[in-house]
Amino acid sequence: MNVTIIDYGVGNLRSLRRGLERADATVTVSDDPDAIAAADALVLPGVGAFGECVRNSKPFHDVLIDAAEDTPILGICVGLQLMFTESTEGAPDGETIDGLDLIPGRVERLPSDEVKVPHMGWNELTVERDHPLVSGIENGDYAYFVHSYCSAVAAHTVASCDYGFDFAAIAANEAGNVMGTQFHPEKSGETGLTVLKNFVDYAAQYREESLAAE
Repeated sequence: MNVTIIDYGVGNLRSLRRGLERADATVTVSDDPDAIAAADALVLPGVGAFGECVRNSKPFHDVLIDAAEDTPILGICVGLQLMFTESTEGAPDGETIDGLDLIPGRVERLPSDEVKVPHMGWNELTVERDHPLVSGIENGDYAYFVHSYCSAVAAHTVASCDYGFDFAAIAANEAGNVMGTQFHPEKSGETGLTVLKNFVDYAAQYREESLAAE
């Protein structure tokens, strides 16, 4: 299965590439909007501040919105946050910065008066609903998080994490083909490898069904 990682200047692309290759994907890293538009499956990484990631990824926004109609897309960390409707990070009080609105929801700061921010380290997952991305994932499996912002548990949530309150550790759109992890699967051991393998397998099946329908 061919998987294209979008290179927009943020994210640990080397370890992510290795993780996807361990999950039996053939990986391409690209900053070419035309190549990204033609990809069979996409991964959107993200490290740093939401606003910076929005600016850096702007050349690919239209491509991603179009791809969301018929392409499996996986967002990782801030890459997942970009998929939400909006974020409060970097915005004046009472305002937000627009995301891609591929998954309805808002990204907000962790409550620093209740927990240590950033949330950094291993924490447990709780599966909230069925989705191919959590096949083989059990409640209590650990994943590695590094973040200060998140989206609260809502209809989009596939798996949650309790860090003083429950937030979306894995989320997906209603159609199921746009999905993401707040944690870093490439740093999350066997749990992360399972998630990446699930994405690669889902993308392969999605492509087969699309070709059969043509």
